[in-house]
Amino acid sequence: MRIMVLLLLMLVSALVQAETGEQHAQAAAHGLIGTPAPRLVLKTIDGQTIDLASYYGKKAVYLKFWATWCVPCREQMPHLKHVYEQAGSDMAVIAVDVGFDDTVEDVRRYRSEMGLKMPIVFDDGSVGEAFHLRVTPQHVVIGRDGRILYIGHEANAKLDAALLAARKSASPNTVAAAAVNDSEVADKQLPNLAVPTLSGITFQLDAANNHPTVLVFMSPWCETYLAQSRPAVAASCRAVREQVTALSRDDHVRWLGVASGLWAGKDDLRAYQQEHHLTMPLALDDSGALFRRFRVMHVPTLLVFDAQGKLVQRIEGVDAQLGDELKALSAI
Repeated sequence: MRIMVLLLLMLVSALVQAETGEQHAQAAAHGLIGTPAPRLVLKTIDGQTIDLASYYGKKAVYLKFWATWCVPCREQMPHLKHVYEQAGSDMAVIAVDVGFDDTVEDVRRYRSEMGLKMPIVFDDGSVGEAFHLRVTPQHVVIGRDGRILYIGHEANAKLDAALLAARKSASPNTVAAAAVNDSEVADKQLPNLAVPTLSGITFQLDAANNHPTVLVFMSPWCETYLAQSRPAVAASCRAVREQVTALSRDDHVRWLGVASGLWAGKDDLRAYQQEHHLTMPLALDDSGALFRRFRVMHVPTLLVFDAQGKLVQRIEGVDAQLGDELKALSAI
């Protein structure tokens, strides 16, 4: 009887997770379905260049966002391999690793293990931003007419139907495309930005207060979800959270926690804040704009700015000397 109860709980948990993933995908789809797809130039891990705009009006495009640490991504890999093998000349199939807590070496190793043949792109955040990446896996299907036809999370009949419809969609004489700003570079100076926080108070990113500023890039699920697949990363997230909790009591330093919107919403971040009694302001970077602006690809990452707003240190993980370094910056 106990075994049956456990199995039932596992089934319910899996269903809830699937629904949550699909909800994230639908949030990404909002405002994109039916719009012209971005004109992006992608580079594969093998150095090849893919101009998405060259496909629009000629063939359908299937982009699958994934990560090597993502359990449902691994479960769906046979489906992706099958789609690629059956694609033919009227569909381009591209696997896009989200670049979040992954490395190109991880991707190459997994490609070899799985025997993947399709082009693989390692995202710097720009592709995910263009397609409102909110979850892994996330499927994006672009019709032959160059418009976004479908965004989803599960590899199911809906996805298969969208892939079929995309190949049949009419080709227009001209294909419009959304503008994408890919000229941003990593900021070395605090930009003048107003960032909304969970509490509703705006955190002003500038050097007007004449205090050092620390941006803590994090994820509310890092400590738990990655505990099995990436235990070292999970431990680093926990250690940084504990360190930041202690150091952020210093009124001479401004702190802002910036949480990735990947697989997370405001309720998730609020629950994480309450569970760990975090006092520093928290902001959900649901579009990934701040992660991309500062070229943050891993959590935890801390960016330390001096009182004049200049970036003086980038830290991935725990820096045992951070407390002393902040005291020195505050004294200048």
